Parts: sequence; structure tokens; C-alpha cells
Amino acid sequence: MAKSTPRTPAERRERASARAPLRPEDAALIEHFLDQVWAEQGLARHTLDAYRRDLQGLSRWLASRAVGLAAVDKSDLLAYLAELADLGYSPRSTARLLSSMRTFFAQQVMRGARADDPSAGLAAPKKTRPLPKALSESQVEALLGAPDPAAPLGLRDKAMLELMYATGLRVSELVGLASTQVNLRQGVLRVLGKGSRERLVPMGEEAQHWLERYLAEARPLLAGGERLDALFVSQKRGPLGRQQFWTMVKRHAAKAGIDPAQVSPHRLRHSFATHLLNHGADLRALQMMLGHSSLSTTQIYTFVAREALKRLHAAHHPRG
Repeated sequence: MAKSTPRTPAERRERASARAPLRPEDAALIEHFLDQVWAEQGLARHTLDAYRRDLQGLSRWLASRAVGLAAVDKSDLLAYLAELADLGYSPRSTARLLSSMRTFFAQQVMRGARADDPSAGLAAPKKTRPLPKALSESQVEALLGAPDPAAPLGLRDKAMLELMYATGLRVSELVGLASTQVNLRQGVLRVLGKGSRERLVPMGEEAQHWLERYLAEARPLLAGGERLDALFVSQKRGPLGRQQFWTMVKRHAAKAGIDPAQVSPHRLRHSFATHLLNHGADLRALQMMLGHSSLSTTQIYTFVAREALKRLHAAHHPRG
């Protein structure tokens, strides 16, 4: 079987480093260290292998500076970490490397092989939290316009998409809505979210309009005269499932000319939150509508909005 080609600079450097010779004294130090931590802590084989790779990589890099593991100082380690960062090492990989180095040098100090620990005080990089992806407002408009409201199923789909974008409901909350949870007179939904926490969510005039049309024109036909608790009904006269809604969103995305891979029910929720913040919504109010138990969970959307503003500034400001 042919070996895979390294795709990133970090992978290419790691592959090249693995072919470089290892200093015999460093190799002996590393193996002694692995024997000791295995005997003392009973570490799993994959943990020992990770320690070995990390320390051998460091040793080979140090060899290019004519330095061995026994004589390395903090400036050497900082230079090594800086080079790895330039090559694209992820915060997760760097944090693992730091853990390997700390364990190794702490053991060297404990057994009297070193008087100091050069890894002491080195801070692990913060792990970046991936930002939620949001559709643009024009993409959402195209998606909402894809269903055909002249047909019962199209009107149901239209009402569901409008309601999800207007309220930011989780997909499980949307498909689990019962007719008794809708208050058309007040224009709110009574939603039972995670941890059985109940919240009231305003649905907005546009979503309410399409929901009223669905209830008057499409739901009686789909229910076939049966008394059903579910608000949104499938062709089989039962509640619509999560997977069915997911498939429906993908189908309408393709019809709207949007790559279906870019669209999901959860991305509609992200779009709801991001667009509200872009238009000046209060973060605490958004937390209540989304049903987040902690404000810190909602605050991630402020970074999405900030990135959108930065891109807008860069594209249009004369000094962007």
C-alpha cells in the first residue's frame, strides 16, 4: 500500500523529522523515561507512543542546533514551539506536546538528572472554539422562497422554515411542537427545551402568517380529519420526524440554488441568532429565545457577528 502524501507543512515536517537520525544519548533518555512512567503510572500503549513521538521530534529538532535533551533550556523550547506554530500545528497538538515535555522534564528533575525544568511556565495555547456557520440573509430568503405554498406539503414546509428562522428553535423542538403550544392570539410559542425547561418564544408576523395559513388550509388535509396532537403532520398522518425535516431542508436548499451541504436545520438556528445580533438584538434576550442555560453559550454568536462586520469593513471601507 502506498504511503499517503503529507498534506500540511506540519505533516511534511513531521515526516521529514522521522527520517532524521536520533542522537543515541537522547534515544536512551527517552526510552528510560518511557520505562519509568510505564512502571510508575501504568500508562496505555498509545500514550507511551505519543510521548515517544513528541520527544523524538523535539530531539531531532534540537540536534540541528547541536543541543541534546539533557542540555535544552526554555529558549530552545520556545523556539521549537514557535516553529511548529508557523508550520500550522493545531492548539490541540501543541497542548499534547507540552504535556509530553512537562512530564519528561519533571521526571528528569525528580531523578536528579536536571536541576531545573525548562518547560515550567510554558503556557499551552488556547483551543479555539469553532464558530457556528450561518447562511447569508439572501441565502435564507432564497431558501424560504423555495417551497410551493399552493400545495399542502409546500405550505407546511414554508410554515416550518419560516417558523424555524423566526424563532431559532432546535430541530427537535420544532418537530415536537404540539398544537396546544401555539398561541396565535399572542403570537408566541410555548417551547419545552433541554432539561425540560419551558420558555415563551415570539414567532413574528411573517412566520405567524404562514403558520395560520398552514393550520387553516394544509393541516386539515394532511391530518385527514383525524385529531392529532402534532402541529406539523407528515403525509402518513403522523408527526414529522427530525430526519424527514432534515431531508426536506436539503431538498429546498437545492431548489434555491444553495449547496445542500451548506444547509442544515441547525444552521438555520445559527442564522437566526447571527442575523438578530447583526441587527442590534440584545444578547440576554437572544439567550432566552434560544433556550441557553448559560449566557456564555450565547456569546459565541457575538464573535460570528464581529467577523461579519470585519469582512464588511475590509470589503467596503477605503482603508479596510
